Amino acid sequence: CLYAGGNQMDLLPNSAPLARKLRNTLIQYHSIGDSEWRVAKQTKDATVWRKPSEEFSGYLYKAQGVVEDVTNRIVDHIRPGPYRLDWDSLMTTMDIMETFEENCCVMRYTTAGQLWNIIAPREFVDFSYTTSYEDGLLTCGISLDYGEVRPNFVRGFNHPCGWFCVPLKDYPSHSLLTGYIQTELRGMLPQSAVDTAMSSTLANFYSDLKKALKT
Repeated sequence: CLYAGGNQMDLLPNSAPLARKLRNTLIQYHSIGDSEWRVAKQTKDATVWRKPSEEFSGYLYKAQGVVEDVTNRIVDHIRPGPYRLDWDSLMTTMDIMETFEENCCVMRYTTAGQLWNIIAPREFVDFSYTTSYEDGLLTCGISLDYGEVRPNFVRGFNHPCGWFCVPLKDYPSHSLLTGYIQTELRGMLPQSAVDTAMSSTLANFYSDLKKALKT
C-alpha cells in the first residue's frame, strides 16, 4: 500500500511480522525485574517507574494501576477508535489512515502543548495492534516514518509501547492496567522537561481514563 506524501513515497510495513515483533518486545518489557525500575511518580490512581531505554537516549516508563472496569471496555477506551479522543486530554486529533486485518491499523494523531508550551504540539504516526494476552488484552504500538509532517507540528516518535490489561483474579470486574511508554518527542527540548511531562502525563492518563469509564 503506497502513500504519496509530498514528493516521497512511503511504503507501509508488512503488518503481520511487525505485529508479532511488537508483541514480543512488549512481553519482554513486562518481564523486566522490579529492581531495574526507579519510581518516578506516585498518585492515588497509578505508580510510574522509569529505566533507561535501550531504544533511544531517554527513558522507558512503566505505569500501573487498578481500574474498576472489565478488560474489554478499558482497552476499547485506549486503543485507536472513537472513545480515545473524547477523554484523553493530551490528544487533540486522531485519524485512522490505514486498517489491516487482525486488529492492526495505522493512525495519525496530534498532541497538545505541555508544560506551558515548553513542549510544543506534536504529531505521531503509529502502527497499532491489539491482541489477547493471558486472560486479558494487550494493545501496543510503534511509530512509523510515514506520510508528510503537517506544518506547525514537530513529528515525534514512539518506540515500542503498549498497555497490558488483565482482570484481577479475585475481582474480575476490576482490571490491572500496566503501560510501557517510550516517546521520543524530538525537537530542541531539555531532557528534564520531557521527564517531568512524561511522568505527569502517565499519572493523569489513569485519572482521566477512570473518569471516562464512570460516565
